[in-house]
Amino acid sequence: MTAAKTPDENKMALIFALRSQGFRDQTVLHAMEAVDRGAFVNDTFADRAYDDTPLPIDCGQTISQPFIVALMTEALQVGPRDKVLEVGTGSGYQAAILAKLARRVYTVDRHRTLVRSARERFDAQGFTNITTHAADGSFGWPEQAPFDRIILTAAAEDPPSPLLAQLKPGGIMVLPVGQSDTVQTLIQVKKTENGLEYHEIRSVRFVPLLEGMV
Repeated sequence: MTAAKTPDENKMALIFALRSQGFRDQTVLHAMEAVDRGAFVNDTFADRAYDDTPLPIDCGQTISQPFIVALMTEALQVGPRDKVLEVGTGSGYQAAILAKLARRVYTVDRHRTLVRSARERFDAQGFTNITTHAADGSFGWPEQAPFDRIILTAAAEDPPSPLLAQLKPGGIMVLPVGQSDTVQTLIQVKKTENGLEYHEIRSVRFVPLLEGMV
């Protein structure tokens, strides 16, 4: 009978799986290696914490597939002095990875329950550079703007104009765009002196970006 793998062994297997899919950004891989995904999944799915697959979390939401987390993080091109806004806190996993790369991460979610749970996870793991906020993320976080980087983990039909306004010149936004229940496209938006530059990355599927609080 084969012995069950330890969490560290499962984590290394996940990193190996990402490498085998062609992912080569060492900075992002090191950040993902430093964050325990198992701390961000529900107990029901603890044995699948390091599978390269999305998993259900509370409030009908999901924790994203690690490959997509890596891809979005790479596209965001986060630097150590960057101030990052995340729209869609969810479990807190993506924010924790960003916190390993950025100076400060501000994360907002419309689900108060998710924000409260994520804050408890951040505190338990000793993160001191993540600030959480329960609010309608489609309006960003005006009081903390502007941001060097903005990431959305929910799909909008178009990049929300309030978020684009909160992005610094030279900044980068990464988000899925497209209507829910249809093919969505992950895009990178760069704010340049000459306007906005859009780059398509790949097809994805995310929960929709919804307005209001719950």
